[in-house]
Amino acid sequence: MNAGGGNGPQADWLGWREALETILSRCEPLETEDVALSGALGCAVAEDVTADVVHPPWDNSAMDGFAVHAADVSGATTEDPVVLPLSDDIPAGSFPSGPLAPGTAARVMTGAPVPAGASGVVRVEHTSEDSAGRISFFKDSDANRNIRRRGEDLDAGEIVLRAGQAVTPAAVGVLAMQGRSRVTVRRRPRVGVLSNGNELADFDEVEEVRAGHRIMNSNGHALAAQLIDAGADPVPLGIARDEAADVRRRLESADQCDAVISSAGVSVGDHDQVKAALEDLGMRRVFWRARIRPGSPLTFGLLGGKPFWGLPGNPVSAMVTFEVFLRPALRKMMGHRHPEAPRVLGKTRKAISSSADLTHFYRVRLDRVAGDLPLVELTGPQGSGILTSMSEADGLLIVPEGISEVGAGEAVEVIPLPGDWS
Repeated sequence: MNAGGGNGPQADWLGWREALETILSRCEPLETEDVALSGALGCAVAEDVTADVVHPPWDNSAMDGFAVHAADVSGATTEDPVVLPLSDDIPAGSFPSGPLAPGTAARVMTGAPVPAGASGVVRVEHTSEDSAGRISFFKDSDANRNIRRRGEDLDAGEIVLRAGQAVTPAAVGVLAMQGRSRVTVRRRPRVGVLSNGNELADFDEVEEVRAGHRIMNSNGHALAAQLIDAGADPVPLGIARDEAADVRRRLESADQCDAVISSAGVSVGDHDQVKAALEDLGMRRVFWRARIRPGSPLTFGLLGGKPFWGLPGNPVSAMVTFEVFLRPALRKMMGHRHPEAPRVLGKTRKAISSSADLTHFYRVRLDRVAGDLPLVELTGPQGSGILTSMSEADGLLIVPEGISEVGAGEAVEVIPLPGDWS
């Protein structure tokens, strides 16, 4: 990456890391609640969960086959098989009739208990059975394998999930395995979503959009979708017209929310009424710009002690600032141990020019290459009003402040976006 010049930082114009850390320092985990396991996905457990169910509860077979003593099948080959009588038949859901007698084999299905004394389960593919119930063994490679021992997954008292760990589908399975129908998590944030502007229309006014008189309120719907994807509950506050009283009324209706997002209306335009309404409501502004592109006119403050984000009106700017700043903040409010998404390492397919005075978040595709880092390339034109540059993106390429060009083939970091590329 080539370094370039710049005009230097301005007052209240924070670098992106400083802005993010400032936000995170003012977003505290919400209170805990006990929820049904079916509704816990995406939340973070609020306390360590310990096992009180041993798993597996008994030595069980990892294969359909025959439990044996290793010494009894030692040296078995196709040319010189070992033949043993069948002493027990144990389907899944049943238990052995007793320990495995030396010189015999017990048929056992996957997951079924293995009789005491058995050293391994020879898979059925390495055997044959004659009409008299005698089992011929053609290999001894399984003589000490394919038994899942009692408690090898979880023993009583072991920590199942640690506080702050995400409830993933796998975690749901582990909790269900422990018989936990409910789990204590940090509450999902309720986040008000306000859109601003006389020019905005919703679905009931789409004919005015088609006639070229209005534009659709895409921000309100996109931000609500991002909130749901992040695990939060969006609370629509509607579209505020360019009147301070309307803005204030809608913001006041968010008194039961844990945070508020407002898109547009935070610039220095003559008709932007959000700032005036926020001042009337006593918001404590923390900062109002960040040295990033897109999304520089980002306002963050505390409204009634709760986080308030004023996002730019351009659709891409609003969505990018959500991913960079709001998603980590919401995850912290939900109690996640790791608020920020892990970076994806890739390498550029082509050189990318950048202005060095800001940190840039370029919308990029990630193309997997066998045995190598994914190739990173721009989704196309990167204007902040080109929403398709975001819908086609797999991630946000971070080009730090001070860098004027990223050369072809350079290693880069990408913030992954929700999607199907992985």
